[in-house]
Amino acid sequence: MNGTRASGRAVGHLVALATIVVWGVTFISTKVLLADFTPVEILLLRFLLGWAALWLVCPHALAVRNRRDELLFALAGLSGVTLYFLLENMALTLTFASNVGVIVAVAPFFTALLAWRLLGDARPGGAFMAGFVVAITGIACISRSGSEFALNPAGDGLALLAALSWAVYSILVRMLAARGYGSLRA
Repeated sequence: MNGTRASGRAVGHLVALATIVVWGVTFISTKVLLADFTPVEILLLRFLLGWAALWLVCPHALAVRNRRDELLFALAGLSGVTLYFLLENMALTLTFASNVGVIVAVAPFFTALLAWRLLGDARPGGAFMAGFVVAITGIACISRSGSEFALNPAGDGLALLAALSWAVYSILVRMLAARGYGSLRA
């Protein structure tokens, strides 16, 4: 049994690593696509590709139990697909891909704060705040270009809003999971 558990853990780590690589490459890929497409066109293409991939894995509609759940799904789609990717794509037209990638990386911090305030999770403590300060400091360091700061307030602000939108999405998905909805149902 331990061999199976270790094997499953290794596969999980490999999938997580692949996800990180793909996610990281999307910022640069989107920046390149913006030469020929608008942020809304990229959003639509990304949505269609995601929908097609999900349909191949799970080719049937999800049975939603009631109107409240339907609203939660709609809000999750709005915050996690539409707003997040639109804000990210728009940010990439105004700032560097490295800025967007690093700024969006603070989404887990926003998620923890929202989970504390909205879901009653434990209040983030000193270690959390220290990590947040380190992350913000890292954003400032990576945003440097040579000896000058390469901040682009409009683009960087949109990236920060994208991170907040992702945090909202994460909370909504957690609420849906608590209501018995899994990621995929075969």
